Amino acid sequence: MKRYEGLFILDLAGREEGLNEAVEKVKTIITGAGAQVQTVQKMDKRPFVRVTDKKVTGGHYVNVIFEASTTTIAGLPSKFTHVEEVYRVLFHEASKSAGAPVTETAA
Repeated sequence: MKRYEGLFILDLAGREEGLNEAVEKVKTIITGAGAQVQTVQKMDKRPFVRVTDKKVTGGHYVNVIFEASTTTIAGLPSKFTHVEEVYRVLFHEASKSAGAPVTETAA
């Protein structure tokens, strides 16, 4: 099992209260595929720098760190193609420090 990071851009179409439900749907799909979710980081809603669709000008960014086998990760992107709330998704192998707590040191 390797650690992976999934960056999701969610389009809630004006339903800001549906963010938690959309994140739970993403987690359910990932765990249903056989992966183990470790960390979910909800980031802010951000406008897109380059707008490709005038109906979607920004999205909620969510980072999910999980462990999965290589066969699981190969089929995972196709599971999100028909999920209405997921506008874009990107998976990559996570670094060893991904998901670790951030510590600051005084200079």
